[in-house]
Amino acid sequence: MIVPRTSRTEILAKLQAKVEARQPIMIASAGSGLVASILEREGIDCINTFSGARLRANGMGTMSMLWPILDSNRQTLDYTREDIMPAIKGDAFICACINANDPLKDMRMVLSDLKAMGVEAVSNIGPSISYVDKGTTIYNVLNKSGVTFQNEIDMLNLAREMDMVSVGLAFDKEDSLLMAEQSKPDIFCFHAGTTKGGLTGYDSGEVIAETAARTEEVYQEIRALSPLTLLVAHGAALENPEDGQFMLNNTSGHGFWTGSSTERLPIERAVSQVAREFRSLSFEGGAPS
Repeated sequence: MIVPRTSRTEILAKLQAKVEARQPIMIASAGSGLVASILEREGIDCINTFSGARLRANGMGTMSMLWPILDSNRQTLDYTREDIMPAIKGDAFICACINANDPLKDMRMVLSDLKAMGVEAVSNIGPSISYVDKGTTIYNVLNKSGVTFQNEIDMLNLAREMDMVSVGLAFDKEDSLLMAEQSKPDIFCFHAGTTKGGLTGYDSGEVIAETAARTEEVYQEIRALSPLTLLVAHGAALENPEDGQFMLNNTSGHGFWTGSSTERLPIERAVSQVAREFRSLSFEGGAPS
């Protein structure tokens, strides 16, 4: 197996060509090599890997990656190297979502390991401190102990220094603007919230028009601070292709990032349907004599 290689220059050139051609950029998560290969075959621009996607592929919710039961970065590096990279042909680039707050790893070494395996893009959501609500005791305690959003911004800046594509992600306007001002990522994704639907999705009650409005508000301010950054949407009520089209029609972004929408939800539906059909089969002619 020879894993295909690309570069930051090639990746950004391809994405810019899509923007100029008015074609949506699409990023999608993959927790297994099978899903990654299917996504690439269907023309996805970027496949992202992170411990939450791997756990999700094993039937757990994405948020289970927050519990200190595993080394999130080790999970991501191992399955990206062994499951994902050998499964792709190089038409899509891989973005590894890493934990910039890992107290046991130097981020320069983590990024070097990724580049060695052929990964040329990183994001700060593997996991991010932003999964914890601001103002809560646990958020304040984590910040006090050195687990901060600033570390995530610093990691994205290091990625640019190492000639990698930086894919920034934030959950609210305050962090979004801080990231845009300090890091100016190549790609920015506004995370509107956990994707609803399916067995483990969380429905906050927000409708797609509200998700689009919140996203566009952030887009406008990001663009003023970092006009060259490509903008993509993710989460909350963005559950299906119809929702994706609504986001394209009602925001000024360049595309979207799917997780559960193109992995967990379709797998749940497809496996349930086919298993149900097999389960409904019966022997013809009654019981054997």
